[in-house]
Amino acid sequence: MGRQPLWRKVGFLPQITYFKPAGVALTTLEEERISVEEAEAMRLKDLEDLELEDCARRMNISRTTFSRILSSARRRIADALLNGKAIRIEGGNFKMAVRRFRCINGHEWDVSFEAMIKESPRFCLACNTRRIIPLWPYGLGWGRSDKGRNIRLRQKE
Repeated sequence: MGRQPLWRKVGFLPQITYFKPAGVALTTLEEERISVEEAEAMRLKDLEDLELEDCARRMNISRTTFSRILSSARRRIADALLNGKAIRIEGGNFKMAVRRFRCINGHEWDVSFEAMIKESPRFCLACNTRRIIPLWPYGLGWGRSDKGRNIRLRQKE
């Protein structure tokens, strides 16, 4: 049995998660699925133009793992573009770089990815109440793992 995959740190969730070629009926299209961490790898390397080591550090993974994720994402995107497939961004093994929480009294605060790995907050920092809830970015979940929520980022078709 293989080991449990590590969670990758993601700093951005795309609001648009489905792309399709113009003029082709949705029912006839094949799909290429890109994980959220693959989209994040392309964002860091190709849009922010960071070095591999900086990208890997931001995602909390090794440089070789980052290279493997980036290569997979680029291969899938190329396949979709050149073979007329739709692209869907969904799922993966990730946590947001910063997590926002709110208590029942309305206080809100952010908790870093590094702190969340160690332990989730148990009480409000302002009023010490234990009645707190996480606020999901864009109304989405954390990724998939036995500890997190399984999400499917889907654009309404």
